[in-house]
Amino acid sequence: MIPLVTLGGAVALALLAPVLARLLGRNAGYPLAAGLAALAVYANTAAGDVVRGEVLTAGVSWMPSLGISFGLRMDGLSLLFVTIVLGVCALVMAYCPRYLESYYPIGTVYGLLTGFAAAMIGLVTANDLVLLYVFWELTTVLSFLLVNTAGPAAALPAGRALVVTAMGGFALLGAVVMIGVAAGSTSLDVVLADPGAVLASPLAPPAGALLILAAATKSAQLPFTFWLPGAMVAMTPISAYLHAATMVKAGIYLLMRFTPVYVPSVAWSAVLVPLGLATAVVGAVLALREHDLKAVLAHSTVSQLGLLTAAIGVGTSYALSAAVLHTFAHALFKATLFMLVGIIDKEAGSRDVRELGGLRKVMPVTAALTGVAALSMAGVPPLLGFVSKENLYEGFLEADFAPGAGPVAAAVAVVASALTFAYSARIVHGAFGGRLSQPGLYEPSWAFLAPAAVAAVLGLVLGPAVRVLNPLTDRAARDLDPGSEPVTFVLWPGFGTALVLSVLTVAGGYALFHWRDRVDRALERLPVPDGAAVFDRIRAGVLALGARVGRPDTDPSPAAVLARPVLALPVLAVAAGVALPALPPFPAPVTRPLDWVVVVLVLATVAGAVTTRSVTAALALTGFGGLATALWLLLAGAPDVAMTLLLVEVLTTVVAVLVLRGRGIRLHRPARWRRAPAAVAALAAGLSLGAATFVLTGRREPSPVGGYLLDTAETATGGTNVVNTILVDFRGMDTFGEAVVVGAAALGLLVLIRRGEAGAEGSTRRRVATDGPADTIVMRVASRVLAPLMLVMSLFLLWRGHDEPGGGFISSLVGGVAIVFLRLAHRGDAWALRLRPEPLVGSGLLLSLLTGIAVYPLGLPFLTPVYLPGGVLLSSFVFDLGIYLMVVGLIVAATDRIGGRARTGSLLGSSR
Repeated sequence: MIPLVTLGGAVALALLAPVLARLLGRNAGYPLAAGLAALAVYANTAAGDVVRGEVLTAGVSWMPSLGISFGLRMDGLSLLFVTIVLGVCALVMAYCPRYLESYYPIGTVYGLLTGFAAAMIGLVTANDLVLLYVFWELTTVLSFLLVNTAGPAAALPAGRALVVTAMGGFALLGAVVMIGVAAGSTSLDVVLADPGAVLASPLAPPAGALLILAAATKSAQLPFTFWLPGAMVAMTPISAYLHAATMVKAGIYLLMRFTPVYVPSVAWSAVLVPLGLATAVVGAVLALREHDLKAVLAHSTVSQLGLLTAAIGVGTSYALSAAVLHTFAHALFKATLFMLVGIIDKEAGSRDVRELGGLRKVMPVTAALTGVAALSMAGVPPLLGFVSKENLYEGFLEADFAPGAGPVAAAVAVVASALTFAYSARIVHGAFGGRLSQPGLYEPSWAFLAPAAVAAVLGLVLGPAVRVLNPLTDRAARDLDPGSEPVTFVLWPGFGTALVLSVLTVAGGYALFHWRDRVDRALERLPVPDGAAVFDRIRAGVLALGARVGRPDTDPSPAAVLARPVLALPVLAVAAGVALPALPPFPAPVTRPLDWVVVVLVLATVAGAVTTRSVTAALALTGFGGLATALWLLLAGAPDVAMTLLLVEVLTTVVAVLVLRGRGIRLHRPARWRRAPAAVAALAAGLSLGAATFVLTGRREPSPVGGYLLDTAETATGGTNVVNTILVDFRGMDTFGEAVVVGAAALGLLVLIRRGEAGAEGSTRRRVATDGPADTIVMRVASRVLAPLMLVMSLFLLWRGHDEPGGGFISSLVGGVAIVFLRLAHRGDAWALRLRPEPLVGSGLLLSLLTGIAVYPLGLPFLTPVYLPGGVLLSSFVFDLGIYLMVVGLIVAATDRIGGRARTGSLLGSSR
């Protein structure tokens, strides 16, 4: 239960974060940091069992028909990443109260940061490939939202990051499907228990390529390095967390996790080692070109991740152990440096080393901590970064995927590390060396320095005491390479090749720093492709292509929009008439007398609609045609569909009235030469659709699936309304997904409302003076009588929906019509005008979700029916209630947007 409790605790903190921020302001970071630290300690209570080789598992059934579970597992590798995620997040949370200003969206930042921690915990402990993919995508969305907290300037960089990492998400989805097919299961335990079964499958190579693509996009490997430095527009605490512990480490975890499957493949090493080393060198060169301290650290992250990728590609036990240790070391020194750069920026007002200098004289503690973390990043003894870097060298020397691969890989790693030493020296010297250029500065408070100090001191102490980490790093490495010999890390392993390479690294790095003026001039002349510009050009080209393809459908002329589908229908009809085999006879009489009454009504309304010049008449006739069709459906025995169509027709008419009110638009008669072709095309399209309906409807018995649902719906769900049981029980997950789309649409409309409110408030007031009173005494009196009855009817339909025609969607349409009726009839004195879409949509979404997952502790799948004593069905009703609230929220948001009403006014303006 430890993995499940750890994940649940992180989710609880994420939900609690906005509440704490509202109560405590920016100081809410302290209790959140304490909670995260407590979770880290709790997770490590299992360290003894994990080190001995036990894999802790927990989970509940999720999609049993597909063999997919919400399963979690914690082995050595997972525990290492959980410790990094929670530990660094706790430090960042403790850093935030002194960094954040009151104008920052504090509750949003805290909620997203803790939510990101929860998503990462889910990712590294997922025991199912599908679940791993879900958490992977969740980190993509959360990182996009976190970067966007920086304001409008972050929109473009955040968009680049989202597109690139989402592309990696699609790659991961393909890999998950292929590996699941190859292994016969999506369970990670099954995949890792028999990796040979996956590797022997013809799906293994493309799945491996997709895994590498997914990791490369997430961890900013070539050619996807450009998005990570661009994301530096985010505030410093967010950058520290994304770079040190979460976002970019997800790709490293993915490669590590699938190493047991792919390490026997030479192609795996042949791709990862060159890719990682090339990224390490390019990232280090770009870091050395920068003068902005935060940009230096961003490119540095790219370089360090490249070294980790290459070490994973080597695949030997030594290289994997070193990669595990360096992952831990990188989290410490990178979190320290980002937090200290944030302090320098806050105190000095700049991050440019050309504007800084001599800060050691006024900020000695900050200088000392920066020096310690930079020395660890540069690989200087006795820091932890030195130990991990030396062991990386030993690992690279073992590369054997090609003749001479080991020495070449080690040499390239030395070049990247020498560049790392040089830009580490630039950070320290640029900010703290030389003469003081900004007098009047002073050391920040210890509360501001303490989180960075903790990480810096750990990096210093764990170098000499690296043996403390050996049990966990050895267990994690054994998880990656089962049966391997343990690798014992020590500060001083004696004289050897790695020590020589370390000396060369320091010497080369010092030379680059010493002749930095020459190096800078050379680097400035070095042509460097602008990945962000290339991405923007590709994006602009794709958008231009989409605009060209969709231009006919965006033409304001209805004829241009309708031409292709209308003309295609007769062609399809002719082709179908030639290709279809002989049709079976109808099993029942085709028509009844009342059907012809409906046909006459529809024909009359259509004839009137195509001849009238009045917009109001055309709307009324079109709506009457829809009502006649609803009557037809009712006669055919489909009351649910008939009620839905009837309500949609009413709401459509209301929307049309809101859009066209007061405009006095009349329909123009087309020229005579255009009438005949239009009439012919319309008749051909209508006859084609009629023929298709005649051919394809009512000629076969219920399908096997339909027969199964009709036969088992009542016994399986307790409901006799098969339509509702399909939507709520059999396809509950689909319905929930569609409801989420409804909620997203409502939120989108709310964004548009807020953007338009400020500019439209004055014009609305001016317009009211000329619009005149829109409601009448008849509508006001009728609304007071009819609206409550309609609301009661909607609740009645909601309650009976599981057994009789009704349900969440139909009842919400009735409730929505009642609310719209009230809003049309009243200006500012109706309670319906004070309904807000946000709580309706939010509570509905939360209610449906909680109803679905409430049965998980019982080991039951999503939305399993739950009954109250006496056989009363509970879960389906509550789920439907959530759908009801979401749809009503969408209707309220839509009427607000289309009616142009300010939040406290009415649809038709306010006379106040």
